[in-house]
Amino acid sequence: DTTTIANIPWKEYFTDPNLQLLISEGLDKNINLQIAITRIKQSEASLSMARGAFFPTVGVGAQINHTRYSSGANGTDVLGYYTNQNTLGFSASWEVDLWGKLSSQSKAKYASYLSSYEYKNLVQTSLIANIAKAYYSLLALDEQLRITKETVGLLQKSAETMLALKESGQQNAAAVEQSNALLYSTQLSIPQLENQIRQQENAISFLLGRKPGIIERTSIDRQNVSAHLDYGVPLQLLAKRPDVKQAELSFRAAYALTNVAKANFYPSLTISSASFGLSSGYFSDFFKPENIAANIVAGIAQPIFYKKQLRGNLKIAQAQQEEALLNFQSVVLAAGQEVSDILYSYQTSLNKNENRGKQIKSLTNAVDYTHDLLIAGEANYTEVLSAQQSLLSAQLSRVADKLEQLTYCVSLYKALGGGY
Repeated sequence: DTTTIANIPWKEYFTDPNLQLLISEGLDKNINLQIAITRIKQSEASLSMARGAFFPTVGVGAQINHTRYSSGANGTDVLGYYTNQNTLGFSASWEVDLWGKLSSQSKAKYASYLSSYEYKNLVQTSLIANIAKAYYSLLALDEQLRITKETVGLLQKSAETMLALKESGQQNAAAVEQSNALLYSTQLSIPQLENQIRQQENAISFLLGRKPGIIERTSIDRQNVSAHLDYGVPLQLLAKRPDVKQAELSFRAAYALTNVAKANFYPSLTISSASFGLSSGYFSDFFKPENIAANIVAGIAQPIFYKKQLRGNLKIAQAQQEEALLNFQSVVLAAGQEVSDILYSYQTSLNKNENRGKQIKSLTNAVDYTHDLLIAGEANYTEVLSAQQSLLSAQLSRVADKLEQLTYCVSLYKALGGGY
């Protein structure tokens, strides 16, 4: 199946309106993403400079030469003789790209330019994934806080029941104190959860590039976990993942720079100086037609002995090209492993849902039954407290399960290269 969730735009993949607003704000204001955009501008300027190397360097200038000298056997005319030469015109220099050296340099810069775009895409996919994960974590904390507060209310009623049974002679003081201890222990977790919620809100605010504050959100119950995620075929990992494309472009750049190192062994044809303008010794007749002057100096240079620098540069370039290829292969293999790990973990997490639901249902019944048996004098207080603790733990675990599955959905979307 060639269908992959990476082709789904992030606004369609993340359907929660509040999350969509947060992601949009993050894409506009996140500092790391803005830094990535400045890198694109830098690479664009470098590419423009590399392409400009194909054209001659042209300038306009003026020059005044005034020379004095002495003559005569006895030095009678000391600095009495002089000459003037005034020049105004255009000058140029140009290296002819005989062996493709300038072309290879331009290709290397173009690959770096494209790589800067992929870096920006990589930052964007990571940013979207981090915002979504942080948002889901915040919703999970909200749900855990709600369950804990609800449990506190039930434990308060249970403690009141224990006290009433003690006063009627059906329970002892130990039962009352144990019930109160469980109540207090559960109440102590509320401030901790509230603190985690505030810290999570601050973390999201940082991702958005805003000052700490309240994050508008819905509830985790409104978030849907898909039973099946389309991930496509392995080749599509190369087509969408920015880090894979970055590694490929780095290899392209290294290949082009190897060609540059090879071209340095061949002769170079350079027009080192070319000028056209006016030249005269006197300003009075400076602009007369007979004072038009032109000059050109060109040469071919063949490297012979460069202190082994050319051969050393070639070996370095070839080694860097091999390194880039090996890095590309490593990134591709790591991409496949990451997707495989996420898919296996995601399916394993989904498999827990059915049994988790059965566990909570049984524990809910156990709490009700032990409470009724306690009233009837057929159960002791430890059975009631144990059932209540187990139910709270299972309910919190169910929230953790859903958060885990939502996180895997986000991670797979990012691992497949979705989000830009």
